[in-house]
Amino acid sequence: MPDANALRALERLRFAGGRTLNLRTGLPTGDEAALRVDRWLRTKQVELSGDVLIITGRGASSLGGVPVIRESTRRVLNRLRRAGVVASYGENTPGSFVVTLAPLRDLLQAPRRRGARHTDPGAAVHADVAGAIDGLKSETLAGLRALALRAIEALGVRQPTADMVNAEMQRQFTLLASSAPGSGDPDRWLADAIARARREFEDSLA
Repeated sequence: MPDANALRALERLRFAGGRTLNLRTGLPTGDEAALRVDRWLRTKQVELSGDVLIITGRGASSLGGVPVIRESTRRVLNRLRRAGVVASYGENTPGSFVVTLAPLRDLLQAPRRRGARHTDPGAAVHADVAGAIDGLKSETLAGLRALALRAIEALGVRQPTADMVNAEMQRQFTLLASSAPGSGDPDRWLADAIARARREFEDSLA
């Protein structure tokens, strides 16, 4: 049976390459940790597939012994599971969670599966988002339109109206743009996210 050092070494290899978020660095508050977890997981859903590790610590030194960071992280994980960002999660140790990322396709379909009114494909397009979409590079805009059409087709709609397509483009742009990291080329990031989502839809319909 492998000893503890060997198991730790295997875990470091498993979660190498940007697959670990260590919330013990920077000593965040519960709210700050929740924001970091949300942003990090949304970004990793676009970048990666499979499992990632979130280290929260046990919370033994927290006021009253309440593991604030751990519980705030758990609440975010539950919310993102409903949102289609997280497929599942579980305790890795008393101070960490292993999180299985959901396919990007789940993020784009989850709101409609819950029947939220604001995600109706026929809803009006907000002017600020529409303006941001119009400012995209032509290749990125074409990819976003193709993704919207594929997503609508997956719902069984064969002849969508222009308003439906525009609203779906707005919805997907909003979801994917929220996953972008704070640095780098946002248009390139969005183009890569769109390309990955399109591949997932194609695979699901093959």
